[in-house]
Parts: sequence; C-alpha cells; structure tokens
Amino acid sequence: MKMTKKRPGLLAAGVLAMLLFAAYASGADDDSAAAQNQIRVALEKWKLDFNAGDASQVCALFAPDLISNFRGQPEDTYNSLCANMQSAVTDPAKTYHYDLEIKEILVSGDLAVVRLVWTLKVRPKDGGPAQITREPGMDIFRRQPDGTWKISRYMAYESPGPT
Repeated sequence: MKMTKKRPGLLAAGVLAMLLFAAYASGADDDSAAAQNQIRVALEKWKLDFNAGDASQVCALFAPDLISNFRGQPEDTYNSLCANMQSAVTDPAKTYHYDLEIKEILVSGDLAVVRLVWTLKVRPKDGGPAQITREPGMDIFRRQPDGTWKISRYMAYESPGPT
C-alpha cells in the first residue's frame, strides 16, 4: 500500500488531539482535587469554629440561598439555620461538640456533593450525661462568585449513637 502525505497528517492530528485531551483530563483531575481539598478545609474549619463557640463564624459555611432538610424538622433557610447555630453555641445551659467523618466528596464543575456523618455531643453544663447522636447526611456545595465553596443544600437525619 502506498502512503500518501494526507495520512501522516491525519495521524499526527489524531495524536495531537489525544495528547490535548489527556492534558485537559489531567487538568480537570487537578481542579477536582483542589476543590475537594478546599471543601474539606471549609468543613474542618466550621467544625473548629462551632466547637470553639465562635458565633461570628458558624454561618460562614452556608450559602445565602441555603435550603436544608433535617428529618422531622421544618425546612431551614440560611437565616433560620444561622439563628439556630448561633443560639446553640451561646447556649448557657449546654455545650455542643461536633466530630466529622467525611465519606466522599464528588466534584463536577461548580457543584460538589459531600457524603458525611456529623457526630454531635450535647452535654449539660451542670455536669449531667452527654447525649450523642450521629447525623449522616449529604451536603451540596456550590462554588461562590468569590471562588469559595459553600453549602447550598443539605439533607441529614439523626440516628442514635453510643452514649
């Protein structure tokens, strides 16, 4: 078979296209890993702020368009959830402490889904026994105009934990 000049050009174009696609896919993986890290850091920071009782920071993880569903509770918005969080960290009768287990972070463009479990310990300040609950859930993060990742939607439920 006789080789014409068109075929080597097509072959070169095909190889170039594959290399460009591989570079793009590698870049997308890097972007996803960076977003996963930013989300993980934001969740850990929130946990530290909440556990420290920092009422000025407990709302920072949530987007202004937040809608949250917690089994058995009315749907929350940013304003109602924020008020509840600030009330909890300033409660004169109880201390609240969260532990975090991140199961999975999936990123696609400007959206991310996080499967996680929060474990909440509520202890009366008078020294009574703590109540411990596990709160499995799913958070949907949206990249904000300033580049930060914030929770825009979440669903969670309470399950009994060890006491």
